[in-house]
Amino acid sequence: MKAVRINKPFEIEVIDMDKPEIDEQNNVLIKMTAAGICGSDVHIYHGTNAAATYPRVIGHEMVGQVVEVGDNVTKVKPGDRVIVDQVVNCGTCYACKINRGNVCADLKVRGVHIDGGYREYIVVPEKDVYFVPDSLTDVEAVMIEPATIAVQSCSRAELVAEDTLLIFGAGALGSSILKIARLHTSNIIVADIVDDKLEAMKNLGAKYTINTLKEDLTEKVREYTGGYGVTVSIDAACTSDSLGRLLEATGNAGRVITMGFSIDNTPVTQFKITSKELDIRGSRLQNKKFQGVIDLVNEGRLNLKDSVSHTYHFTDAQKAFDFIDSKDPSMRKIVLTF
Repeated sequence: MKAVRINKPFEIEVIDMDKPEIDEQNNVLIKMTAAGICGSDVHIYHGTNAAATYPRVIGHEMVGQVVEVGDNVTKVKPGDRVIVDQVVNCGTCYACKINRGNVCADLKVRGVHIDGGYREYIVVPEKDVYFVPDSLTDVEAVMIEPATIAVQSCSRAELVAEDTLLIFGAGALGSSILKIARLHTSNIIVADIVDDKLEAMKNLGAKYTINTLKEDLTEKVREYTGGYGVTVSIDAACTSDSLGRLLEATGNAGRVITMGFSIDNTPVTQFKITSKELDIRGSRLQNKKFQGVIDLVNEGRLNLKDSVSHTYHFTDAQKAFDFIDSKDPSMRKIVLTF
């Protein structure tokens, strides 16, 4: 079968590899139909994802059709459309025992530490597959996984109706967070450097927007919050200076959620954290959030349509990544098809 592998930073290759076979543990064989390109996939391509190992078949936003199941499988059958959980954990370490397997001490993420979904077939355990809602096409269903990341970040933030939230970054991640955050609070500010993206976020429900190239982030946040600062900020830009900026913009007793993997030094002082008694919390991947997102879609509370702007055949992955690097303003979510 064909697969797309990143051999090292900036080197993508379409390779032949053996088609996987089911066994007692990996008991569901799936033919891939769509796989999204996430910011973390781009970071692997650029060599800036500290968690990734090479060479690697990347791709963790994985949608496909079941083609074969093992004798012990009861949940799914051939023909079912499914999406795959990207998290593989040990189940026995401290994090797993307290139900936080997304940060397992021996964490393996499909497409990062082990081969992922940019290939024609994949085998996974039955417990890691979830039914795609009938209302979504396979390409649209790719957006379920980013929504789980957004649910995780809002869960880590303990977001409630009384909160005022700052989403820093209006890209694919930021828009996913906004869609989930709106289910919890209507007091949402979005900051970015692209006016068109900010306008799109207003159309999705942001109360205020800030263009940080033209306006001072902290000053505008204080203006919109009566001088206090936001009670929750979520970093969807994940730049080297974003944490420091969010510490400034977040008010006393607030929560700051980090999602990036940058290893660059960033200017952060204890005073910013201690004086306001801020909670700084990481949010990584997702922790069994797939069914919750699927339920929201089936209930009509979450719209995942109209998020994908471009599709490429998976063997044209190099063209897709080149397009991403072009920073074309029309770009939103890009999906590889099979």
